[in-house]
This record gives sequence, C-alpha cells and structure tokens, in this order.
Amino acid sequence: MKKICYTAGLAGLLSLLVLSQARAEEKSPSVKWEKDIQKFEAADKTNPPPEGAVLFIGSSTIRMWKTLKEDFPQHTVINRGFGGSQIADSVYYADRIVIPYKPKMILLYAGGNDIHTGKTPEAVFEDFKAFVVKVRAKLPSVRIAFMSSGPSIARWAQADKLRKLNQLIKEYVEKDGSMDFIEAFDVFLGPDGKPRPELYVADKLHNSAEGYTIRAELVRPYLKKWFCKSSHGR
Repeated sequence: MKKICYTAGLAGLLSLLVLSQARAEEKSPSVKWEKDIQKFEAADKTNPPPEGAVLFIGSSTIRMWKTLKEDFPQHTVINRGFGGSQIADSVYYADRIVIPYKPKMILLYAGGNDIHTGKTPEAVFEDFKAFVVKVRAKLPSVRIAFMSSGPSIARWAQADKLRKLNQLIKEYVEKDGSMDFIEAFDVFLGPDGKPRPELYVADKLHNSAEGYTIRAELVRPYLKKWFCKSSHGR
C-alpha cells in the first residue's frame, strides 16, 4: 500500500513539474512564434547555412524581403524574419536562429511592432541591448547592424516614438566600434515630410519593390566595408 502511495506521489510530482514548466513557457509571449522557429530549424537540417554569412533577422519587413539573394549576390545571406515579431522575440530565440549560424554580420530590423503594441521607446531600447548582450556572450566578434525602424503610412501617428527609439539605439551603437546604425527613416519621406506612397504596398505598412531597392542600397556600403576589410586582413 505504501509503495502504491509513493508511486502515486511521485507521478503527481512529475505532473506538477511538467505543468509548472508549461506555465513558465506560457508567460513569454514569444512562444507564439514557436512554429515559425521550428520551420527554420527544419530547413537548417536539410540545408545547413554556412558559417560567416550575413544574417537578416527581425519582423515582417525582413520576412518579406524576398530579393535578399539577388540584392546581395556577392554574399551568403540568411533570412530569419518572422511574422509581426518584436526585438524581445529575437532575444528569446537567439539561441536557436542566431547563434548556431555563427554569422559574420547580423542585421536587425524591428521595433515598429513593439511601439505599436504600446511599449515605450525606452523599453524597446532595453530589449535591443539585451539582444546585443545575449548574442555577444556566444559570438563576441560578430558585427551587429541595426536598421532604423519605420516609417510607414499606416503607423505614421507613432513616428515620434520611432524617432526616439532610433535615436536611443543610434547613440548606443555609436559608442561601440563593433556595431553600425543604418539610417533608413528620412530616406522614405517625401518633400512634405511624410512617407512616399510609392514605397509601400496596399497595406501602407510594408515596402514595395522600390522600397526594398532603397533598403538594399543602404545596406550595401556596410557589407562592402566590413567584408572587404576582413578579406584584406587575412
């Protein structure tokens, strides 16, 4: 009888541990992207990305950048943009879709969704610093570039908060010689100071082909600078 009770008690404890772990995972809003991350991992198993590539990570603007390979033919690029993700989501999944690739450079584009859901620029800035710390703990020599967040027609009301976020990250990045801030805000504005309609698709949030052409032109000088410097240093 005691053995039965003991076995039942052990089973109950294990059940509580499993439930506790499940509840802990539920506390992070990032778990909603789990299926997207699993798809990346499945693709990595069948076609492992080479080390030393350029990793593009972030929100749907990165996910929808379908011409990455054509835009940067001289470089091996990896696209790990997922859904409406926030910077905190990239922090959460860095151990699975950043660090294993051992990229030479990481380009992060995110922040707009964060502000849109109510986070302050200061809070999003802290998430960015957390991303840098987590990645650098395992990849101390990786170059990290942040492409400034926004703008868009659909979320123009949040432009001032995005400018604040961009400024906070820019000042932080400029104090670190191993990071870059890629200015990509004002270039999307017209003479009236508002986003140029032709640079956006029908949802007025994401870029059109012409918009992505501009983004590619902004990124190229950084890739040329750091990859050429690396090759000359060998």
